[in-house]
Amino acid sequence: MKTAIIGLGIIGIVHKTVLNKLGENLVAVCDVNEKKLAGLKEKTYTDYIELLEKEKPDVVHVCTPHYLHAEMITEALSRDINVLCEKPLCIKAEDIPRIIRAEKNSKGILGVCHQNRYNAANAYVKEYLKDKEIVSAHGSVVWNRDAAYYAQDAWRGKKATEGGGVLINQALHTLDLMQWFCGMPDSVTASVDNLSLKGVIEVEDTASLLCKGKTNFTFFATNAGGADMPVEVTIKLKNGDVVAVYPDRLTINGKAVCTEVIDNADRKCCYGNGHEKLVADFYECVRTGVKFPIDGEEAAKVIKIILAAYESGVKPVKIR
Repeated sequence: MKTAIIGLGIIGIVHKTVLNKLGENLVAVCDVNEKKLAGLKEKTYTDYIELLEKEKPDVVHVCTPHYLHAEMITEALSRDINVLCEKPLCIKAEDIPRIIRAEKNSKGILGVCHQNRYNAANAYVKEYLKDKEIVSAHGSVVWNRDAAYYAQDAWRGKKATEGGGVLINQALHTLDLMQWFCGMPDSVTASVDNLSLKGVIEVEDTASLLCKGKTNFTFFATNAGGADMPVEVTIKLKNGDVVAVYPDRLTINGKAVCTEVIDNADRKCCYGNGHEKLVADFYECVRTGVKFPIDGEEAAKVIKIILAAYESGVKPVKIR
C-alpha cells in the first residue's frame, strides 16, 4: 500500500519513524513549511489536496495542528482514502457528526491515535477490569509547559487553532483512558483556569473535572507544575483492590504487576510505546477489512467530555 503524511512537525516525524520501522511504503510527505521537506527521499508537497489527488495514497496520516483535523479527515475520506489522524479528532462539537458521516459514506476507514491504550499497563488494566466493579477513580496529569513551549508554533495556546489548553492537548490521552476504564460519563462539572500563563495563552493551563455516570471519576490536569510528573490513574474496586497505573508500570494493592521499558530514543517519554503498536494494528485492519477499535465515534467520546468541561463553568453539563 502507498502511504503519505500530512504535517511534519514533532508528531509527524514520530509517524514517519514508525512507518519506516514497520516497513510501510511511505511515498509522499506534505507540509506548508518547505524547510521541513528539504532532503526527504519521498515526494514532497505543500498543498495536501494536491498530494491526495496526484498520489492517491491508500493511507494518509494527518499530523497537523488541531484545527485542521476535521477538514483533512473528511477530504481524505471523501476520496475513499484510509485515514490515521493524530489526536484530537476535532475541536468543535459540530465537526463530530460531519466526520462520522464522512466515515460512514467512505470506503476508507478512520483511525485516531489514542496510542496510550496500547501501552502494556493500560491494556492489562482494561482486561483486568472486565469482571470487576469500580467504586471510584481519579486521574492526574501534572506537567510543565512554559511560554517558550507555546512560542514554538503560532497555533499553540489559541482557542481557534488549538481548541483549548491542557485538557485537549496534554491531558487528552489520560482522560480518554479514564472513560475507557470507567465508561462514558453522563455529565461533567468542571473548573478551568489559566494560573501561570495569563497574557501568554488564551486557553487553560489547569482543569479539574467531576465526571458522573455509571461510574463516577475525578480528573485533574495542569501545565503549571514545576516539572513534568508521572501521569497517574488510581482505581478503587468494590472488592477492595487499589489499581495504580503509570506510563511504564502497574501496581495492584502496591504490588508491581506489569512493567514496560519505554523506548524514548526517538520520541517523548510521555508518548509511551503505543504509537508503533497502534499504527501496526491500524494497517492490519486496513489490510484485512476489520473495524479499527478507535474510530471516529470512539475518539469523539473524550472530545465530548472536554467540550462539556469547557462549557461547564463549575455547573453540571450533560454530555451530548
